[in-house]
Amino acid sequence: MFAKLLVVDDDEIILTITQDDLESCGYDVTTAEDGAIAWEMIDRDPARFDLILLDKVMPKLDGIALLKRIRADKRFNHLPVVMMTADSQPENIAEGLAAGAFYYLTKPSTPQVLALVIKNTLDEFRQKRELSDLLGQRNNNLNLLRNAEFVCRTLADSRDLALLLATVSGDPDRTVNGYSELLINAVEHGNLNITYAEKSQLLRDDRWEEEIEARLKNPLFAGRQVQVLIQKTADEMIVTISDQGEGFDWHRYMEFSPDRAFDLHGRGIAMAKATNFDQVEYLGKGNSVKVKVHLPSEKIE
Repeated sequence: MFAKLLVVDDDEIILTITQDDLESCGYDVTTAEDGAIAWEMIDRDPARFDLILLDKVMPKLDGIALLKRIRADKRFNHLPVVMMTADSQPENIAEGLAAGAFYYLTKPSTPQVLALVIKNTLDEFRQKRELSDLLGQRNNNLNLLRNAEFVCRTLADSRDLALLLATVSGDPDRTVNGYSELLINAVEHGNLNITYAEKSQLLRDDRWEEEIEARLKNPLFAGRQVQVLIQKTADEMIVTISDQGEGFDWHRYMEFSPDRAFDLHGRGIAMAKATNFDQVEYLGKGNSVKVKVHLPSEKIE
């Protein structure tokens, strides 16, 4: 089934060009001339669209205002929004990132860049939805767990362990994507030494998972594991995730950065800190991260 996209722009020429480019990629594209019309469409049928491509400056209801309205509505927790803008001022980009934009595109974008960003966004949110769907299948007896140690090595291991951690946390819907992000970071960047620039290129070439599988078989990395420690009290759950890599300069990734707004990745840590956990703290050289989730007393049995 083709993904259903809503493109919102008051520029008729750009709207037509964007629609043609996306339809040539096989997407089912609907258009709206301003934010007010777009909101009527998604409010009337919340499950209709898989992604919104949203112009920033529009009459009636501008892109930022519509984005904030979408992010404030729980019906759209898994609806990705990609902003389009001709404005590359850092403070304006930061505003959109803080409001919940997943990616930024400059106007006009080439068909190749547009297609790549849309594909990558849809893939990431599909994985997030799959994790959320699997949560309901977990045995809630895991709430009885107090202290534990786990290890993981692959992407599949990371996603399975994220589900377990989210269930134990007592707040699975909120935390699952954060655990998944941090565990995958530990595997790919930590243990497998895939740099930020290398991942950018691998995503552009659609070879990211292929490269991860190749490095997992490489004798240099094959023995490395990610260690996960759980400590749970009546008040909070603390999870420490440690990899065997050389660490990294984590400071620049803790907040949404306009410098990375046009990259295909690089916002996962900031999103985990802002939305998934009550505290995120990197330790030492950056190959260990501690996260906390506050628990209501009734979560402990």
